Amino acid sequence: MIDFGFDKIALIGAVALIVIGPEKLPKVARTVGHLIGKAQRYVADVKAEVNRSIELDELKKMKTEFEDAARNVHSTVSSEINQTKTDFDKTWQDATAGITGGDSSTSHEVWTPPPPQYKHPKKKWRLKRGATPQWYKQRNGIRMKAQSGAARVARFRPRSSA
Repeated sequence: MIDFGFDKIALIGAVALIVIGPEKLPKVARTVGHLIGKAQRYVADVKAEVNRSIELDELKKMKTEFEDAARNVHSTVSSEINQTKTDFDKTWQDATAGITGGDSSTSHEVWTPPPPQYKHPKKKWRLKRGATPQWYKQRNGIRMKAQSGAARVARFRPRSSA
């Protein structure tokens, strides 16, 4: 950037005072200050945009590196799983060959258990249930079922001894 010392600025100010005149000099100085401020903001915006693009490129590079690493891990894991599966199948075939008699001429029927039968949960799903447990209601004497007035009278009527 251009380096202005105090003597150069004083020389430019003196020339501007002579050429422009003392009446218009403050207005011109203000305008020049605004223009310099706009130029500095523009340069700062350009620098920020360049920095953002550089960071974006770095992020894209990191993204590709992570994707490659993930692909490598996925392929390694899947190959290990396939290898383990083949080893297990081979071991299973060797182990079950002794159980079925070892004849390759006989059919290899594998016993599968029957599917479980449906068992009804025996819940009264249409019945609305309260949150208070039954044992609490019984212990504290809370009525469990609604009774008519006549049924209540008959229930609590003293028994006649005849």
